[in-house]
Amino acid sequence: MTQGAGQGPVVRTATLRDFRVPPYAQVPVQGHAGHPGNAFPEGEFPEGYTPTERDLPVINRGDTVQVATAPPPAPAPLTEPAPVPGPGPLYVVGDVHGYLEELVAALREQGLIDADGHWAAGNARLWFLGDFTDRGPDGIGVIDLVMRLSAEAAAAGGYCKALMGNHELLLIGAKRFGDTPVNSGAGTATFQAAWLLNGGQKSDMDRLQDVHLQWMSRLDAIVEEDGHLLLHSDTTAYLEYGSTIEDVNDTVHEILTRNDADECWDLFRKLTKRFAFRDEGGHLAVGELLAAYGGQRIVHGHSPIPYLLGEVGSEDGEDGGGPSVEGPHVYADGLAIAMDGGVTMAGKLLVVQLPLYN
Repeated sequence: MTQGAGQGPVVRTATLRDFRVPPYAQVPVQGHAGHPGNAFPEGEFPEGYTPTERDLPVINRGDTVQVATAPPPAPAPLTEPAPVPGPGPLYVVGDVHGYLEELVAALREQGLIDADGHWAAGNARLWFLGDFTDRGPDGIGVIDLVMRLSAEAAAAGGYCKALMGNHELLLIGAKRFGDTPVNSGAGTATFQAAWLLNGGQKSDMDRLQDVHLQWMSRLDAIVEEDGHLLLHSDTTAYLEYGSTIEDVNDTVHEILTRNDADECWDLFRKLTKRFAFRDEGGHLAVGELLAAYGGQRIVHGHSPIPYLLGEVGSEDGEDGGGPSVEGPHVYADGLAIAMDGGVTMAGKLLVVQLPLYN
């Protein structure tokens, strides 16, 4: 029964449709008529019997049956499914080379860590491009920080990851092989001598533990994120280790696992090459890597920006100063982004959000 506009309750006369045969009065299934769940004994209705008007309740008082009707309830509003959070913003860090204080300041400036040095960026994604040690004062402190931030970022829904640089290979080799001679291609060399020549710090070696070696040995050499091909060195030598990203990383890990001094030296030597993207035709070298591994741009460390710009400067800072570096260097027809700000030569330790448009 409903209310009409300006009228009393609206009634309607019940029809046959208002009387339904209850479920228990359905025709018994042949062969199971005697089942206790059947409403009627076997044989009461012929097979195929359908209830008719005669079987419906008879109302013979002469009056009508008034059945109150109410409007159907409004459908419940559809609940929008909770949006699935997408990946957070993407950041990259150039070569650190043991400059822990500068790294902490740069990460804090970008809001990636708080005043106490803990992860503060939620689901942000942070990639280090390698070269954590050598030349600067606290390479092991840098590794410890990156390892801790990796755990904290994962707990917050983001991540902090790292790539292998040539200085990771150098430190691993110096620890594993020491003064063992290796075939350098230009005479005899040793990892220990090369490590010292390239800024190896005794304090790092003294504090180097198995956990640091294991962590470095498992780092990938190359990765693609959001159309950015991330790698440490500005060289096409990666192509010698595989035709896919997975192949390259697997090959590098296998070489380190085999623990052959000459093979590790050859890997270190090839990933120490640089400047493949700098000169005329550099965009073609970038194109080779992008064609093989994907992405629209290469983002790399390794070669300090002052070197790429052809400006005077010593990588180990012996000349007492260097040019001012304000940010990444975009070059090779816009296909390459250099991230080593030259912190070892009074430059800048770069922490930058991608994509980069300038």
